[in-house]
Amino acid sequence: MDIRVQSEAFDTGALLADFGKDGRVGAVVSFTGVVRDNDAGSLQAMEIEHYPAMTERAIREIATQAQTRWDLADVLVVHRYGLLETGAPIMMVATAAAHRKAAFEAADFLMDYLKSRAPFWKKEITLEGADWVVAKVEDEDALKNW
Repeated sequence: MDIRVQSEAFDTGALLADFGKDGRVGAVVSFTGVVRDNDAGSLQAMEIEHYPAMTERAIREIATQAQTRWDLADVLVVHRYGLLETGAPIMMVATAAAHRKAAFEAADFLMDYLKSRAPFWKKEITLEGADWVVAKVEDEDALKNW
């Protein structure tokens, strides 16, 4: 298991090059999220804040749950903080399992958790100013599936 909370950009290809290299792994699933422009088309950047010890511990706990629940061979979670411009990679989840269904479900579970429960505070910086991002009902509803 590899959990990284960092300000630096990451290279998805490099991270996946050696991920899931286990004789019992039959599926590797990865997802990379990027900062996308808001509906108004005015997003300039997103600023992400966190409490370092708390954030990594919380992500590690949920990744351990996923690893146990889906019998994963490996888990990788990378989440950035700081000022990120539109189009910048913000997070990545990768799961490795014997079968694809487990790898997909675990990755989906982890992404829903990161979106709704991971202790990050996000501020959208637009042409009009800056506002903190509030939880969306659909993101909260997604957690009910688990």
